[in-house]
Amino acid sequence: MDRVFAALADATRRDIVARVLREQASVSALARNYAMSFAAVQKHVAVLERAGLVTKERRGREQLVRGDVGSIRAAARLLGEYEELWRARIGRLEGILAEPPGGGPS
Repeated sequence: MDRVFAALADATRRDIVARVLREQASVSALARNYAMSFAAVQKHVAVLERAGLVTKERRGREQLVRGDVGSIRAAARLLGEYEELWRARIGRLEGILAEPPGGGPS
């Protein structure tokens, strides 16, 4: 998960993931969407691939990039668990705040 969240910390990589989750794309097609070199986009894709967020498949001269929905779901599950923890803490805090001053029943 550390690699997943580190990869998603970058806006360009988040955008690449969003694009290839909608539709697979070649690295060269992806590169046309950004004001950076082809090599820079390749590096972003490599980071995403190491994190398991995308897969690459060579087709002829092109490398097609496809999003990995399973990795996104795993990250979402982890975030959901953290949300549940915080909601439980907020619920307990609300209970404490609802008690009358002095801590006892009124």
